[in-house]
Amino acid sequence: MATARFLLKRLLASLLVLFGVSIIAFSLIRIAPGNPAMLMLPENATEEQIKNTEAKMGLDKPVVEQYLSYMGNVLQGDLGVSIFYNETCSNLIFKRLPATAQLTLIAVCISLIISIPLGIIAGIKRGTGVDFGAVLFALIGQSMSQVWFGLLLILLFGVTLGWLPTQGYGGFKNILMPAITLGLPLSAIVVRMLRSDMYDVMQEDYIVSTYAKGIGQWEIYLKYALKNALLPVITVTGMQIGQLLAGAIIVEQIFGWPGLGTLTVQAINMRDFPLIQSILLITAAIFVTVNTLVDILYTVIDPRMKLN
Repeated sequence: MATARFLLKRLLASLLVLFGVSIIAFSLIRIAPGNPAMLMLPENATEEQIKNTEAKMGLDKPVVEQYLSYMGNVLQGDLGVSIFYNETCSNLIFKRLPATAQLTLIAVCISLIISIPLGIIAGIKRGTGVDFGAVLFALIGQSMSQVWFGLLLILLFGVTLGWLPTQGYGGFKNILMPAITLGLPLSAIVVRMLRSDMYDVMQEDYIVSTYAKGIGQWEIYLKYALKNALLPVITVTGMQIGQLLAGAIIVEQIFGWPGLGTLTVQAINMRDFPLIQSILLITAAIFVTVNTLVDILYTVIDPRMKLN
């Protein structure tokens, strides 16, 4: 019962978020300079041709009417037709979404594989060389530009050493550099947070009592301390999904990755209103879904926490 009530509350909250995103996206896109009707026509198009195209696209109607018409279609599962591609927005998005999802998933996995062991050891070995290295890594990772880091990887592993391809969509070699570039900020944040949380948890009374029971050190670290230290890490990882999707726009451009980020840039350049709005809605839906799953995962890791 409590789970059903929690899911209902989160569903209503998610719908409000998506409603707000739709209004903001709809408003900002129409404030931006440029006329999509003119972009679809040749440069020597007449005023009459422009007006006819605007009428065909519904751009001659009042803004409120355009928004209500758009949302009515969305509620029926119709995201509209792309102005530039002349294809349904849903088809375009779901063709590109797997590439971005794959990139984001690999980026998260690589980040956690690197950051969780490093954060644990740094928290346990406070003040040692490993701790200093972890802090340095976190500072560099959070302050370094993804553009600069991506170009550095291309120069080193793609151009100089020739180990990895610099552009294109393909196997593990193709995704390795984009995933590392995309996941660097998340990895730095997790190292910093886990280091601090592990240190604080190790000072708790119940950890001290486990030593008195003769439990092994690594069992204490992994079974007792890590379980509580991971809760903030799960939160920040879930929240960073939105940042990763935003960062994918930059990373996909650098590495020629044919995902949702590349499609977003193309849609913005062409003032493709329906496609831009649809991408923002789908991205927002992914973000709120991930955050709901993170809340549920909280109770799996720590049953003392109740869904509310």
